[in-house]
Amino acid sequence: MEIPNAQSAHVARAKVIEYLLSELNPEGRDKARFFLRFGFSSDRWDEFAEALKSHAISHNTSHAVESPYGTRYWVDGELETPDGRNPQIRTVWQIDTASSVPRLLTAYPLKR
Repeated sequence: MEIPNAQSAHVARAKVIEYLLSELNPEGRDKARFFLRFGFSSDRWDEFAEALKSHAISHNTSHAVESPYGTRYWVDGELETPDGRNPQIRTVWQIDTASSVPRLLTAYPLKR
């Protein structure tokens, strides 16, 4: 199944800069170290945001869960990276109850 309205997906600047690419964030630093190794950087945060959106569009969901806040979607697959090594990752998106636009909650490497 595809994420509904994946073409309109939103990736917040703060989510990328302050969490997914921040080695200073205690909750995100391991993710940052992973994504930075593949050529992403906070000064070109929009490049990473576009890669995450493409990930949501290019791959089907592995599962979806309804909650009082909306529907969450898990998407597994290859992420296109600046260095071309394209690791397997999982992204998690949510379409809030009062919205139709998916927003990124998190992204992390898949264990092999």
